[in-house]
Amino acid sequence: MPPQTDRTKPEVTLLDIKAARERLFGVISDIPVANARWLTESVGGPVYLIPENLQRAGSFKIRGAYNRLAKLSQDERDCGVVAASAGNHAQGVALAARMLGIKATVYMPLGATIPKVEATKGYGAEVTFAGADVDEALVHARAFADSTGAILVHPFDHEDIVAGQGTLGLEILEKIPDVKTVVVCTGGGGLLAGVAMAIKLQNPNVRVVGVQAANAAAYPASLEAGSPQKLEHMSTMADGIAIGMPGEIPFEIVRQYVDEIITVSEDQLSTAALLLLERAKMVVEPAGAAATAAVMAWPQKFEAPVAVILSGGNVDSLLLLRIIRHGMAASGRYMTMKVRILDSPGMLAEILLAVQQAQANIVEVDHNRMDPSLGVDEVEVHIQVETRGREHTQEVLDSLASQGFNVTEL
Repeated sequence: MPPQTDRTKPEVTLLDIKAARERLFGVISDIPVANARWLTESVGGPVYLIPENLQRAGSFKIRGAYNRLAKLSQDERDCGVVAASAGNHAQGVALAARMLGIKATVYMPLGATIPKVEATKGYGAEVTFAGADVDEALVHARAFADSTGAILVHPFDHEDIVAGQGTLGLEILEKIPDVKTVVVCTGGGGLLAGVAMAIKLQNPNVRVVGVQAANAAAYPASLEAGSPQKLEHMSTMADGIAIGMPGEIPFEIVRQYVDEIITVSEDQLSTAALLLLERAKMVVEPAGAAATAAVMAWPQKFEAPVAVILSGGNVDSLLLLRIIRHGMAASGRYMTMKVRILDSPGMLAEILLAVQQAQANIVEVDHNRMDPSLGVDEVEVHIQVETRGREHTQEVLDSLASQGFNVTEL
């Protein structure tokens, strides 16, 4: 069954998007685009980052949320609003509700990160945990709306949400008038639909590309089927775009205006988040780094000038640590290897000295004496090291092997 929407006859126009921009004047921050020289070199032309991770409430979501709430009648406002979100939409709705004096209730998945939860509460919303993901939380939000009369503020499947997100497309055309390609992080499709419509209706020659996490990519199969299709399973670090089924309203717009949908792996997501931190000095959550990941992986696919949207920066500090480590491993800068040596005095010192001489930084050492394949006089040592990249990693392994060590990369 297609997802229900809180309106019928989906219609979004360029006039709606322009009206939303007027409504958002003074509400959202005007953030300059950022040059990305490290991406420009691989693409072969200018690449600009669109840092919505620096937007109010940490993502683009305030655009659609405020536009939706600002259009409610007084009677609707008096009923309060309810939303379901892993965090970014939650914060957008909570902030917009506070600004407009509306009571907000937000259903968040059980695994929602602490910073997103606390920020949502900080904006004045009442938070309830329900479901394993946004789709399940949305079921509870709908039930709350039905029982209390609160207005459901869907994270992506509503005309006013799409129009609000589309204001970013207007800004991109104004700030980068010669843009050739716009790359958009994509979950349910509200941002992609709004940006694509805003751009294509003014300059149809601009190529618009949506990017999804490969382990939570509902759009490719849905577009092939011609209607929104529900994923049976999702597993991705990019919780902000982990949506099991496209919205009906954005789906129709995406089908009409978007040129291509690309998927990126977990390794590509973490590597992109790591390099955004290192090269652009931007804290970007995995979902917000999806568009960057695609450009990094296939630079030849994107005609410059390229606009790359960083859709959000709300990330838990502990998760960020894991993402950094995952990104380092994915880019060949963090390696775990096992070395089988004699369990005798001095042998561990020899292997550690060999790693040091190969100029790798040792992070952690662990011993395994319980493997039945080991001889009674052997021990397996697991060594985690930092290297300068894939070439250096191979140099370390080759150096140890040349010294007679039985070494394997894990």
